[in-house]
Amino acid sequence: MPQAPTQKFLEFSEIKDGVVVLRNGALRGILLVSSINFDLKSEDEQKAVIYQFQNFLNSLDFSCQIIVQSRRLNITGYFDKLKELEEKQENELLKVQTAEYRKFIESLVEEGTIMRKEFLIVVPFTLGELKGANKGFMGSIIPTKSGSFKLNKENFQRCKEQLWQRMEFVAIGLRRSGLNAVPLTTPELVEIFWAWHHPKEAEFGYYPEILPEILE
Repeated sequence: MPQAPTQKFLEFSEIKDGVVVLRNGALRGILLVSSINFDLKSEDEQKAVIYQFQNFLNSLDFSCQIIVQSRRLNITGYFDKLKELEEKQENELLKVQTAEYRKFIESLVEEGTIMRKEFLIVVPFTLGELKGANKGFMGSIIPTKSGSFKLNKENFQRCKEQLWQRMEFVAIGLRRSGLNAVPLTTPELVEIFWAWHHPKEAEFGYYPEILPEILE
């Protein structure tokens, strides 16, 4: 019995223009958020951060999803550069020191002591929230062969603009708390979803090449 393709089990149908399109036609934008060392701030600064973050949460009239992800840092490319530097090194002492340094870093990674933490905020938008969407609503969603649905081109652009406004609103609110937030691009979204579904492969080696047609 043939196995179903992996795409059938994904909750989204496509990624385009920096937007994740769910199988039901809803849109999601993802912001990558910086971090601050809260413990190093003074008591007054900590209170100011908490107050601003509370104001930000109270200002939201839509739901957001906060994701915190920890994973081993993938430094395969860094290892390759060290290996290349080691091979090109003419000074024998420096060559030995480079090799020892590379092995030391490899041992740290194997022990899992070098970690990367990412903070993400998922911002939603649906066609039902678009003004005037109730008129001709069913004609705005196009069924696909895979059983999912997608917006027509006009309503996708309208929803995307509204989604970007929400993302900008979130970014401004976080900025008042001392946090920077930037939207993930299409290649970054593809890479992050690939890493979520291939956690072991994402820690070692190279990410798969993104085909040009995916970026169109």
